[in-house]
Amino acid sequence: MRLAAIVGRPNVGKSTLFNKIIGKRMSIVDDSPGVTRDRIYSKADWCGREFMLVDTGGIEPESKDVILSQMREQAQLAIDSADVIIFVTDIKTGVTASDESVAQMLQKSGKPVVLCVNKCDGVGDLPPEIYEFYNLGLGDPIAVSSVHGHGTGDLLDAVVEHLPETEEDDYDEDYIKVAVIGKPNAGKSSLVNKLAGTDRMIVSDIAGTTRDAVDTIIERDGSKYVLIDTAGIRRKSKVNDSVEHYSVLRAYMAVDRADVCVMMIDAEEGFTEQDSKIAGYAHEQGKATVIAVNKWDLIEKDGKTMQEFTKKLQVDFSFMSYAPFVFISAKTGQRLDKLFQLINYTAEQNARRISTGKLNELLSYAVARVQPPTDKGRRLKLFYMTQPSVKPPTFVCFCNRKDLFHFSYQRYIENQIREAFGLDGTPIRFIVRERGEE
Repeated sequence: MRLAAIVGRPNVGKSTLFNKIIGKRMSIVDDSPGVTRDRIYSKADWCGREFMLVDTGGIEPESKDVILSQMREQAQLAIDSADVIIFVTDIKTGVTASDESVAQMLQKSGKPVVLCVNKCDGVGDLPPEIYEFYNLGLGDPIAVSSVHGHGTGDLLDAVVEHLPETEEDDYDEDYIKVAVIGKPNAGKSSLVNKLAGTDRMIVSDIAGTTRDAVDTIIERDGSKYVLIDTAGIRRKSKVNDSVEHYSVLRAYMAVDRADVCVMMIDAEEGFTEQDSKIAGYAHEQGKATVIAVNKWDLIEKDGKTMQEFTKKLQVDFSFMSYAPFVFISAKTGQRLDKLFQLINYTAEQNARRISTGKLNELLSYAVARVQPPTDKGRRLKLFYMTQPSVKPPTFVCFCNRKDLFHFSYQRYIENQIREAFGLDGTPIRFIVRERGEE
């Protein structure tokens, strides 16, 4: 997926524009410079083209550095990471020295730049002040009101025009794309190196050695894989290196590209809150997931150690109870054959399609076994179920009243589907429709 970064001085309306484009209030909007401290990112879609949009932060309020140096750092990071830059300026303040400095950096970068002149809140003819922005040498300025939404369509047209048509990571369907995710120092690079048989990654005890997502193509037992080693994802409070913000973003984008995610857990450290957040992102994106407990060779064991560890992890990962566990050692190669078996199996289940006839036979059985809920004399009636898409398997269920189709009964139907058809290792999506609703 391509990346578009919004850059600009503090208080020019970057976060307001970001929220307007993605259609929801995700970025904090405030008049105080430096409110956006963490990079905020979200998927955006325009004219059928999907891309990742990142809202870069302004200066930190406690920083004693000059504004220009801070702006240069932010702009340089965006330049290095993004496929297209949205440079936001403010018509009310006009072109400032900071704007000119950043514009020079953007020109030297060779990256495509879309010049946005924000706070053009009036309707009708363009304000004459906009012509001053031609002096930046970045082409035609686009007048935008991020508050009212004026001009955002023209802005997005220009952004999409600069996005490359084809993805650099387009692989044949024969390849299974596997994102190796987890906290820093969980052994992700060591695992990729072991599987590839070479020192493809830099392996170090220093957390955060891998700065970007890197692809490794391997063949094993007649199957082809693309292994994507991602930068470790830390807690936000620990992310104080500006470069690492973009590493985290690239790691999430690697999850978006993947067919299967291998979630690495450090056996010595055990499950942490950050592990649940990383796995939660893969779950939300509908990715097949295998939970690999690494460094198992370092654990003192008796006959029940693995069983007890599994029980604890089942509680920790209760929100994705479908995910299988495998206990491995990236260093010694222990159980890597089993890991590949699970990758193949979960990828297959994530792409599995079930016929409408079989689904409705199951639905009739499930409804007869456990009666649907009622409310004030009205009973939920389930008429029909079909599967419109895969990756993840998505089911549309038609009923008489959506408000009666409670989460608990949806979970019951999901469990019945899993019991009958498997679908291990993959999340399931449910879409509830009332009869007559498209």
